[in-house]
Amino acid sequence: MSKKTLVIGASTKPERYSNKAIRALRKHGHQVVAIAPRKGEVEDVVFDTDQKTYDDVNTVTLYVGPQHQPSYYEYVLSLKPQRVIFNPGTENKEFAQKLEDRGIKAEEACTLVLLSIGAY
Repeated sequence: MSKKTLVIGASTKPERYSNKAIRALRKHGHQVVAIAPRKGEVEDVVFDTDQKTYDDVNTVTLYVGPQHQPSYYEYVLSLKPQRVIFNPGTENKEFAQKLEDRGIKAEEACTLVLLSIGAY
């Protein structure tokens, strides 16, 4: 079974890194769920605009800045992912500590780089 990744901050704009990440994750065979403030779709991944519950989320990859992350703290913690990736520009020590306190790995990395070097 493929790993499930939740992309928070998805964008339909092709130049946005979240859009590129969705495409790359799908290319590498990952199951992708996307959360965004507006409806949209990339690679047959329809964006959810609500914080829905998903089972078996392996990774959450963030594309929202630290100022917008507090509204996602409890949501992400409730999903119990194995790890959360803070992509460049989304680093947040407070959130990372909350994750680590719950046994969730907080990783400052770039999803696209991890995929390209086979370290995802």
